[in-house]
Amino acid sequence: MSYYFLRRRSLRITTTTFSSFLSKLVGNLSDSPSPTLFSCRHLSHALPFFSSTWLSRDAYSHGLLSPTQARFWASQPAAAEHSTSDGLTIQGILAKNWPILDENDSDWKSHASAIAQSIHLIKRRLQWKKLKVRLDMLSAQLNKEDLWDDPVRAGKINREHGSLLGKMKEVNGLERELLDDIEMIKLAREENDSELELESMKALLNMRVNAKEKELEALLADEQDSRSCYIEVQAGAGGTESMDWASMIMQMYKSWAQRRGYKVTVMEEMPGEIAGIKRATIKVDGEFAFGYAKAEIGVHRLVRISPFDSNKRRHTSFAAVAVIPNLGDESSSVQINESDLRIERFRASGAGGQHVNTTESAVKITHIPTGVTATCQNERSQHQNKASAMAVLQSRLNQIEMARQAQLNAQHTQSLTDITWGSQIRSYVLHPYRMVKDLRTNYEVSDPDSVLEGDLDGFIMSYLSASLDKNEDDA
Repeated sequence: MSYYFLRRRSLRITTTTFSSFLSKLVGNLSDSPSPTLFSCRHLSHALPFFSSTWLSRDAYSHGLLSPTQARFWASQPAAAEHSTSDGLTIQGILAKNWPILDENDSDWKSHASAIAQSIHLIKRRLQWKKLKVRLDMLSAQLNKEDLWDDPVRAGKINREHGSLLGKMKEVNGLERELLDDIEMIKLAREENDSELELESMKALLNMRVNAKEKELEALLADEQDSRSCYIEVQAGAGGTESMDWASMIMQMYKSWAQRRGYKVTVMEEMPGEIAGIKRATIKVDGEFAFGYAKAEIGVHRLVRISPFDSNKRRHTSFAAVAVIPNLGDESSSVQINESDLRIERFRASGAGGQHVNTTESAVKITHIPTGVTATCQNERSQHQNKASAMAVLQSRLNQIEMARQAQLNAQHTQSLTDITWGSQIRSYVLHPYRMVKDLRTNYEVSDPDSVLEGDLDGFIMSYLSASLDKNEDDA
């Protein structure tokens, strides 16, 4: 029985059990003056938690290794790349392209492929090769005798070194754990140990979930990703068709947000003359709302048989989506002077509500220097509408300032671009065939209805994975 199995079941390992496990794993070493490469490889992966000192001293004292073998083992450097006893590595798993199935339908190869893919994406996000070079550089500086002559600089170097080392150890730990679990499954099958195989499969499934969580943490590592956000939808070319399409898009995002447990608040809505909306803004409150929703920035194109065309012809419609992080008052980078604001009050439009169309409770605020506006009409009082509109205005101005400073104003100005064919990011085709395809990643599904009902996570995760900086090193 393996040490891993004992560890997972919280049992105490004995010398006899350990000796038996070593004998199973590497065979009888006493007949050879020095361990074989095969034996050392087995030991290096089966016993990552034991040091070479322990092996050379205690394994020798228990009669498992000869003096020559103990000295040989203690002198062996750590392996450059983790692998199983038969040489399988993380890169080897990726190269095999084992299909990744749903968690409940997966065999060990499918789990391993999913975990290896997560590790690969985490490494890309961390710029793995650059991280190792930087860590070596910091290690060299920490070894200098005069480092602490400047305590401030030394502390900074030490903290950065600790942070990078922690990240590297975490990823290396994931790699080793995956390969160890694969090793245990193979060992269980060789020995027809169904209990060990079941435990190892459970460990792989748990690791798959854990690796996916860490992958998401790596993909959503930008400064603003953890914030709530505003999602703006604006109808483009196509008249009533596009206004109806904009309404469908907005409903899609409401459904998506609710699926994720986010709170949705309608901040602004301008209805179309016949159907749909000209423009609308919702606030999405929840952890990483902006990090996920930013994948939707751009122009969305719909192809369908028009419900507004008596001749039942096929029409193409466009709608633009902008996503803005909710920075909040505490993070404001733009100071708003009351003298720079023009505040207009009007009667709210829309269905229902005893105050609708009876009092001038709706508020539109214009920031005169920039021309940026924000409107809110869904709160019960003029005071509440003004506060909500100010929050939207503040976020929009902050976003503009961030874009100006970084010369990356694409996020906020997307709605100002030409909302037509050439600027689209995703196509939704309902006729003559049914398909939704993201033109940035080529990710596609054949069930448009599920997408329009808010099933967007596949598109979002595909985009986030593909959006890793092209200059980042592949791991």
